Amino acid sequence: MGKRYLLDSNTVIDYVADLYPEKATQWLSQHIDEEINVSIITKIEVLSFNPDKDANYPVFLDFFAASKVFDLTEDVVNQTIQIRQKQKIKLPDAVIASTALVKGLILVSRNTKDFKNIPGLDVINPYDI
Repeated sequence: MGKRYLLDSNTVIDYVADLYPEKATQWLSQHIDEEINVSIITKIEVLSFNPDKDANYPVFLDFFAASKVFDLTEDVVNQTIQIRQKQKIKLPDAVIASTALVKGLILVSRNTKDFKNIPGLDVINPYDI
């Protein structure tokens, strides 16, 4: 296995809703078939929608059942604290970024501006593929 990726919440939502251009969908599908990695924050954010109003809710449940969901660890917590001490960033974004850093993963997110100033964090926007 080559590069490994962590999917941000917006990536999961857009992928399941089939919003990506064909090239991005193919790229994501290839990597998702190999390994699905998400932060516990992504699972919480995506599944917090009202299941009665979201037709994709069962698909999301299956998606997370097939995923490696990284829980909060002491290393992720400490990395999150360090990031938030140095810059203003929302707590969920800081936890997701920290998870990618601690686990050595490339973050896949369309919100690259939220993560651009985090040293050592590699981010790919699927819309740019």
